[in-house]
Amino acid sequence: MATEDSFLTIKDVSTAFKINGQYYDAISHINLTVHHDEILALVGESGCGKSTLATTIMGLHDPDETRITGEVDLEGTNLLQLDENGYNQFRGAKIGMIFQDPLSALNPLKRVEDQIQEVLDYHTTLSTAAKHDRVMELLDQVGIVNPPRTARQYPHELSGGMRQRVIIAIAIACKPDLIIADEPTTALDVTIQAQILDVLRSIQTENHAGIILITHDLGVVAETADRVAVMYAGQIVELGSAEQIFNTPKHPYTRSLLRSMPQLNNESDDLYVIQGNVPSLRRLPTTGDRFAPRIPWVPASEHEATPTMHEVAPGHKVRCTCYRNFTFPDEKGSDRV
Repeated sequence: MATEDSFLTIKDVSTAFKINGQYYDAISHINLTVHHDEILALVGESGCGKSTLATTIMGLHDPDETRITGEVDLEGTNLLQLDENGYNQFRGAKIGMIFQDPLSALNPLKRVEDQIQEVLDYHTTLSTAAKHDRVMELLDQVGIVNPPRTARQYPHELSGGMRQRVIIAIAIACKPDLIIADEPTTALDVTIQAQILDVLRSIQTENHAGIILITHDLGVVAETADRVAVMYAGQIVELGSAEQIFNTPKHPYTRSLLRSMPQLNNESDDLYVIQGNVPSLRRLPTTGDRFAPRIPWVPASEHEATPTMHEVAPGHKVRCTCYRNFTFPDEKGSDRV
């Protein structure tokens, strides 16, 4: 579990993209901390800003097309003030990223060993023999059955699950303090998903790393995460331990996400569907509760004009006051229409 001391602190971070000469916020005023020995899950629908936050931390946005404010403090260094050369000292060494699509993240013209070794070439002074041994060790650590054979192969010769393992090996090659895993189990079958999650947990334990796990799969979150940050329309709307989020969810969006999950004890064949869609960047509200249009039965008086985070229990925070009397229209005793 997490310690009390955070090594990554995200303070009031906003990232805006330039569209036709105007800037539109993709994430707004994000405040988060990450601890060693913990997995912090970022959850929400596609388009909520999860990957934008990850690429902001990694410094992967074109400065001519984005406007980023706030602070990302990693052990005393504000990453957002670094130039490209400065960032390169942190990427791979202090921060590793597991990208969503391993096939596009890997170089199709390079063998697996060369791609893993590239990180070691940049950040270590190991001998050639020591680098080879480290590559074999990494491939074994991520569950590759025959490391020497896989090391000689090209990405197109590997299955999706094996490519994902190679991406993980690259991300952990220098034992970084922070690992960002962006949808690491997408498009993998459930057996491989479980294996990949086991790999992440073992890395967390062995390296005492902090992991930001980005996913829309609440089942993965329930099984893996220590803490959960729920994102909607570029904002954190609820933050708490996994137990708090799943057992005592507060925000209407969190409750809606959980209700939309298939339930074994549900007598009805109907799944709950959240009304509407995540707004586009151009239509993102700049005031009021951004989730309000998707719960139209809740009167405006229940929402804050400028929603803020409220601590409802130690470590459990929720945005806006609309959670206090929220019910679904079909719940017994509800007077919503």
